[in-house]
Amino acid sequence: MSALTVLRGRFAICRLDPLEKIPGWAMEGLFWSVTGTGEGLSLVCPEGNLPEGMIGEKGWCCLRVEGPLDFGQVGVLASLALPLREAHVSIFVVSTYLTDYILLKKRDLGPAVQALSRAGHEVLSEKTGKISTGKVSG
Repeated sequence: MSALTVLRGRFAICRLDPLEKIPGWAMEGLFWSVTGTGEGLSLVCPEGNLPEGMIGEKGWCCLRVEGPLDFGQVGVLASLALPLREAHVSIFVVSTYLTDYILLKKRDLGPAVQALSRAGHEVLSEKTGKISTGKVSG
């Protein structure tokens, strides 16, 4: 099973047109992500970085899967997504070369931690490093 850490702070997810220049504010902080396709740019950044008037969805928490993960590992995301689906928790996933990050709404953090713990995963708090059974503040 996996160990996950709840990152500090709240995050925002927003979208820009595909040809827009990536703004500097989107790439500040300890966790941010920019994914570009022909349909648009998806940005994840600390919610405090989101400029006034910028349309985006705030209030996301982030769980980091402790890695690094080997590219040959099969089913890592499935083992996390299934218990979250069963707990009716919607997720937004960002994968990097080393690991995966699962974003979920703040209101869903407690139920998510409980579901993941029941499935055998360890959920750690970045603030305290302690294992949680559902009462994590992010």
